[in-house]
Amino acid sequence: MKEFLRNKIITALKSIIEDFDESSSTYRIVIEKPRIAEHGDLTTNVAMVLAKKIGKPPRAFAENLISRLEIDKTYIKKIEIAGAGFINFFFTEKYFYERLKEIIQSGDRFGSSNIGKGLKTQIEFVSANPTGPLTVGHGRGAVLGDTIANLLEWTGHNVVREYYFNNAGRQMRVLGDSVRLRYLELLGETVDFPEDYYQGDYIKDIAQHIIEQYGDSLKNQTDIEFFKQQAEREIFEDIKKTLKRLDIEFDVFFNEKSLYDDGSVQDVVNTLKSKNLAYEKDGAIWFKATALGGESDKVIIKSTGEPTYRLPDIAYHRNKFQRGFELIIDILGADHIATYPDVLAGLKALGYDEKKVKVLIHQFVTILQNGEIVKMSTRKANFITLDELIDEAGADVVRYFFLMRSMDSHLNFDLNLAKNQSEENPVYYLQYAHARIASILRYAESEGLSLNESLNLELLDKPEEIQLIKQLEQFPDIVEMCAQSYQPHLLAEYLHDTAGFFHKFYHLYRVVSEDKLLSSARTALCIATKTVLKNGLRILGISAPEKM
Repeated sequence: MKEFLRNKIITALKSIIEDFDESSSTYRIVIEKPRIAEHGDLTTNVAMVLAKKIGKPPRAFAENLISRLEIDKTYIKKIEIAGAGFINFFFTEKYFYERLKEIIQSGDRFGSSNIGKGLKTQIEFVSANPTGPLTVGHGRGAVLGDTIANLLEWTGHNVVREYYFNNAGRQMRVLGDSVRLRYLELLGETVDFPEDYYQGDYIKDIAQHIIEQYGDSLKNQTDIEFFKQQAEREIFEDIKKTLKRLDIEFDVFFNEKSLYDDGSVQDVVNTLKSKNLAYEKDGAIWFKATALGGESDKVIIKSTGEPTYRLPDIAYHRNKFQRGFELIIDILGADHIATYPDVLAGLKALGYDEKKVKVLIHQFVTILQNGEIVKMSTRKANFITLDELIDEAGADVVRYFFLMRSMDSHLNFDLNLAKNQSEENPVYYLQYAHARIASILRYAESEGLSLNESLNLELLDKPEEIQLIKQLEQFPDIVEMCAQSYQPHLLAEYLHDTAGFFHKFYHLYRVVSEDKLLSSARTALCIATKTVLKNGLRILGISAPEKM
């Protein structure tokens, strides 16, 4: 509906404004659903935004614009000017009946578009180093990243999902030595296990696997490289299996070490020095961030010779540009909020358009059970693993709960609600609506109902039927908006509302009755609703059951 109207408005504006450029932010056209239903189906403030440029009062400009709109009155029945110059549009029932047919005809692809125009897009998310199982915090980033990737794919982007990791450095050496010590401990030796080493039971599991394969033949092995490699391999397999349970798979696993091996990290330093944007001080190498508007310069190589996180991250993001990505999206936890600006500044210093990098920060997750914060895991270390959460609530619930709040908000994950098999659980509520419609359609088929040429959608004239059709018709606009704003929670909210509109309709009206024509029309409405729910759930990565 929005795209239909937008094209009409753009054509009219081009006849008024000689230099009109629809791609310019100056001429950004905002079309939205009014908050009050009586104000129409769609409204725009374009007259108020552009009136000053034209030199006319907004209401006068609105009247001029309306007079130039090529409107088919079979689709738009009324246009009103309201307030200071809002233009309100009222669509005919015929328009919505046509859209209902389109939903049925489009089926599995209804809601998809090509606004992304094949833009080569990279989404980096999770990116947890292979030092232990994924936590609940990693899980939120994983589900957000995968769902945003789905949204962008649905809107025509060419998407690559990427996982960035570091298997070098002190934390990996500590991991390897943690496994070595547990290996010796399991062989009966007394060891002094440092408090800052990895404490989880998963370390003992890896050590036990080594014993099962090699016995005690490695007990005199002081080189930790073997133990480190064994740990990395097993932990990464564990991470991939956990993500697979949430139906998340990556196209690329990118190793930070490769940036050192191919000279990329050193080349960043050399390039910054050549631009007079890096200098030595107190034995360290500093990035001159102040020359680019930063509050202070930043250390990129410590006096010990060890790089700070900024340096390889700048090299990694430069690599993304070198691979031809036109849009780069990073999904990061709230602990990165103060650090990513340095990486963007580094890219700018190297001559890249840092505005093509979109950094999305998600807040932390708290697990609640019986109103209490769950602090400990019985099987692992002092954190809750993502696997444990999936075991408790199920993959569909975990995905939905991670998505049902804005990523800007702290998330309280209520385990009691997550495990509740009733309409109080928003996932159950959604899936039950889809399963109920599937049941209705099976019954309709058994009664010989079909959508043939005699289908008369004008029989859907009850307020609840029109309301449901209008809700379904919005789906492509919602998908587009969520993709452009990177806000998947808005799709979750829309689907929940859609299920509500369906339940309201279903409780008031019988779908299959003795009136065959009306039954066919209502069956068509059920098919369209099922299509929207199924496609929406697919984007969220959640199953749409036929039976419950």
